[in-house]
Amino acid sequence: MRFPTLRLFTTGALLAVGACKRPPTDSAGTAMPTVRVQVFNVRIEMLPSRLETSGTVRAVRRAAIAAKVSGQIDNLAVTLGQPVHAGDVLLHISGTELSARAAQTSAQLAQVQRELARERTLLAAGASTTDAVQAQEDRLAQTQAALREAESMINYTTVRAPFDGVVAKKFVEAGDFASPGQPLLQLDGRNAFEIEVGLPDTFASAVSVGASLDVEIPTISVHFSGAVAELSSAADSTARDVTAKITVPAGTVVRPGQFARVFVPGTPGAVLLAPVVAVSPFGQMERVFVVGAGNRASLRLVKTSALRGDRIEIVSGIEAGERVVVAPPAALRDGQPLEIVP
Repeated sequence: MRFPTLRLFTTGALLAVGACKRPPTDSAGTAMPTVRVQVFNVRIEMLPSRLETSGTVRAVRRAAIAAKVSGQIDNLAVTLGQPVHAGDVLLHISGTELSARAAQTSAQLAQVQRELARERTLLAAGASTTDAVQAQEDRLAQTQAALREAESMINYTTVRAPFDGVVAKKFVEAGDFASPGQPLLQLDGRNAFEIEVGLPDTFASAVSVGASLDVEIPTISVHFSGAVAELSSAADSTARDVTAKITVPAGTVVRPGQFARVFVPGTPGAVLLAPVVAVSPFGQMERVFVVGAGNRASLRLVKTSALRGDRIEIVSGIEAGERVVVAPPAALRDGQPLEIVP
């Protein structure tokens, strides 16, 4: 009677051994293949702490085009976003009254010239005085100046672009009435840009003109280092910050008005760094894959902070000394076997 019992025990042991050799499976019971990956040993480094503050992309050359004369806008020659060249006509203001004034002044000039010629003739004949001739000469100079002024005002009715740029804003339309000093258009340059940012007073003391600051334009995923071109000597009394202007490197594709993040270095501190390519979005969160027991992928949710070149600060989720998967494949799953390659 012992032999059947022995056979049953042997069969159960074989089944147990076979179960131990089964490859890992996912939630659907499908075997997961081994994935070849590269890893990075996460470590703590002493680096300067960084303050993140917000800025705005501005064109280095920008101008608010304002009216110098009053009148109705009878022709608006440009549209929003249109590129223009220096000297191009932007709009025209009706100058009927100015033209009438110039014509009137021109007639007065002709009359003064005739009277001056007559006085000079009379003076030559001894029938006039030097003072009378001098008075007519003064009137002539005044009238000539008035005519030049009237003609200049007529020229102001045609508004031209002061430099090459793009029409960034329109404050008026054809048919509107323009008054002296009233903004008509905003023109932004096309070739040079800068980041305008308010630096907290406590950090601004560590920044100087020429210093390099890291900048990120998140909407277009652009990162660069820019030199501080201008730095105010006084802090804003309300915001308690100092205005700085950071040069955008030539060739960097940005647009005026874009939001920018500026990172200001502070005192050194312990920072946990991981490659940027090791972190991937996971819904509204971020994740990494850590090499776990038995060289299997272990999914971790992490919280990140500032960028440090091609690395990023890890605030929580992993510890120093752990190995994260660099650029994990999109199909990588939690628990999947890993083959570590150099």
